[in-house]
Amino acid sequence: MVYRVAADIGGTFTDIVIENKSEKNFLTIKVLSTPQNQAIAVLEGLKKNIPNINEIEFLVHGTTVGLNSFLERKGSRVLLVMTSGISDTYTIARGDRKELYNVQYTKPEVLVPRKDVVEVRERMQWNGDILTNINEEDINVIINKINDEDINAVAICFLHSYVNPAHELKARELIQAKVKKDVVISLSHTLAREWREYERGSTAVMNSYIGPVTNNYLKSLESNLLKEGYKHPLYIMQSNGGVIRAKTAIEQPVQTLLSGPVGGTIGGVTLSKITGKQNLICVDMGGTSFDMSLIVKGQPYITNETELEHLPLLIPLVDIHTIGAGGGSIAWLEAGALRVGPQSAGAEPGPACYDRGGTEATVTDANFFLGRIGTDSKLGGWMKLNYNECSAVLKNLAQKLSISEIELAEGILSIINAKMADAIRTITVKQGIDPREFTLVAFGGAAPMHGVWLAEELEINEIIVPNDPGTFSAWGMLQTDIRRDVTVNFFHAFSNLDENKIINSFEKLKKEATDLLSQENVKESDMSFNLTADMRYIGQEYYVNVQIYKPIKLEEINKSFHETYKKQYGHSTPEGPIEFINLRLVATGHIPKTSGVQKKHLQSSEVNENTRSVFFENKKYDTEVLNRSNIKSDKLVDGPAIIEEETATTVVPPDYSLKKDNFGNLIITKKQ
Repeated sequence: MVYRVAADIGGTFTDIVIENKSEKNFLTIKVLSTPQNQAIAVLEGLKKNIPNINEIEFLVHGTTVGLNSFLERKGSRVLLVMTSGISDTYTIARGDRKELYNVQYTKPEVLVPRKDVVEVRERMQWNGDILTNINEEDINVIINKINDEDINAVAICFLHSYVNPAHELKARELIQAKVKKDVVISLSHTLAREWREYERGSTAVMNSYIGPVTNNYLKSLESNLLKEGYKHPLYIMQSNGGVIRAKTAIEQPVQTLLSGPVGGTIGGVTLSKITGKQNLICVDMGGTSFDMSLIVKGQPYITNETELEHLPLLIPLVDIHTIGAGGGSIAWLEAGALRVGPQSAGAEPGPACYDRGGTEATVTDANFFLGRIGTDSKLGGWMKLNYNECSAVLKNLAQKLSISEIELAEGILSIINAKMADAIRTITVKQGIDPREFTLVAFGGAAPMHGVWLAEELEINEIIVPNDPGTFSAWGMLQTDIRRDVTVNFFHAFSNLDENKIINSFEKLKKEATDLLSQENVKESDMSFNLTADMRYIGQEYYVNVQIYKPIKLEEINKSFHETYKKQYGHSTPEGPIEFINLRLVATGHIPKTSGVQKKHLQSSEVNENTRSVFFENKKYDTEVLNRSNIKSDKLVDGPAIIEEETATTVVPPDYSLKKDNFGNLIITKKQ
C-alpha cells in the first residue's frame, strides 16, 4: 500500500493530491468537476494517475454535495416530529433579530413548512424523568403519512431528549419497523446533546434535509471505488476539521456541510507550524466561491454553533465564511452599473476563455485579458485558453458601458477584490480582530492572483502563497486526523460543585469517545482527548467555552473562565457567581503522516519562462514570467512579475517584491 490520496471537489475543478509513500513524493491534479455526478471526476482522476487503485491505503474526500443541496434548496422534503404543544417552535424560531433596524429585513425561509410539522404526545422532564409515555397511536399516524406521501426524510426533536433520549429512540424504532422504504431519520439528541430545542430541532432538520442526496452520493462513490479495487475505508472530511469514515458520515451527513473548504484551514494550521507565523487569515478563491477562516495562535477557530443562511446549527465546526466570488463569477449590469457575482459560470460552460460555450465575461476572463494569465498558460496544468472568445465577451460588455475593455477588466477585478475584502472584515474587524496583525495566506486556483490587492484593502503587510496553492485544500486533508466530538449537559452552580463530579463525567465521556474512535479502527495508543466546559455568569443566557486541563482543579477552572470571558468581551467580574452548562470532549485518532515528501513535477506541464505585456492600473508593463520551481530560496524577485505553476498563477504588481522561503512558500511584501 503506497498511496495516500485526498480529493476536493470544487464548483469548477476537482483537486486531487496523490502522495506516494515509497518514493516520498506527491502529485497534484486538477480535473474539471462533473456537476451531474461529482464522483465521476474523482474516479477519472484516480484511474488516470494511479496504476492500481488497490494500492491506495488512505483516501480522504471533501464533498460539497450536502452544502450545495442546501444552498440551492434541492434537499428532501422533511417531516419534523416534535413534542405535543411545542410544534410551532421551529416555525416561530427566535425573536432576537440581529438586524433590528433593517427595514428591509425578511425572515429566512425555513426548510420545513408548518404543514409538515407533526406532534406526538409524550413528555420528558428536565431531569430525564418520564412525565408522559410516548403515544404509539400518534406514531402510527406519522407512519401512514410517510408511506402515503412518499416522504423519505424525518427529523425527531422531543423536549429534554438531550438528558433522556428514550422517546426519540422509541419513535425511530417504531417508524423503521413499519415504513415501506429506507427513510433518513435524524434524532436531535444524537446530533446536539444540549438544550435549546429550536436550535437542536433545526440541526436535526438540516441533517434530514441533506441526508438522502448526501448519503446516495457517498454510497455510490464507495460502491464505485470497490468495483475499481479499493479495499479500505473511504474517509470524509468533517466540518470540525477532522475526518470520519463514509459509513459514519452517512449516519450524520450534517457533519460534512463544510467538508470541502475546511481542508484549506487545516492546511493553514500545518503552514503555521512550518513558518512559525501564529496568526493567519486563510483565503481560498476557486472558480465559484471565496472561503475565509482564521488561524489564531496556531489553531483554527472552532465554534460549537453557527448559522447557515440564518438557520442555526449546533455542531462543532471550523468557523468558515463563504461568499459567491471566484474566477467564474459573472460580470453583469444592473441599472447601468457594473456588478460581479455571485452568479458563476462554474465548470459548464465556464468562463468564455475556456472555449466551452461561455458567453458572459467573468473574473478569469478579466485576468486573462489583462495578461495576468498568458495565452501560453495552461490552467490546471493542461487547459489552454482562448483569447478571442475572452476578448469578444469583454468588448460586448464594455460597449454597453462606453468604456475600454481594459477599463472594464480592471473594473471587474476592483469590484471582486472589494467584495472579498469586505467579506474578510466580517470575520476580523466586525469581531474586534485587527487584520493588520495577521498574515494573509492566499490559495485556491485564483487567490494568488488577487492576494496583494486584498492585503492592500486590509492594510496587511505580508502575503504567503503556499506550495501548490491550487490544490492546497486537498493537501490540507492529508494533514488531518480522525475526530469525534461528544457532549453532556452538566448544569451545576460552581459554588457548590465537587471536583469529582467533573472527573466522573469526564471519564464517562472518555469511555464513549473511546468506543467511537474504536469504531473508526483507531488503536487506544493513537487516541488523545481534550476537555472543555461551557460556562457563564449566573443570570446570563449565553456562555463561553473554557479549556479544562488535567489534573482537574476548580480553582484553575475559575481562573480560566474569567480570563476567557475577559478576552472575548473585554471585561470580567471575578467575584461574580458562575455555573457550568455543558462538558465537551474532543477525541482525536492520530493518523500516521509521511515525512519528507517532495513535489513531483510533470514534464508536460512545465512553465515556459518569458516576458509578456501585463496591465496594472491601465498601464502596460513588460513583465517577467517565472516558473515557480526555478526560483531560488531567498532570491528577491521585484514586481511586476508573474509566477506560474501547474495549479495556480501568482501576480506580483509593480510596487511589491517576492521571496521564496526554505519551505518553498512565496512571501510577498511591499517594496521598501
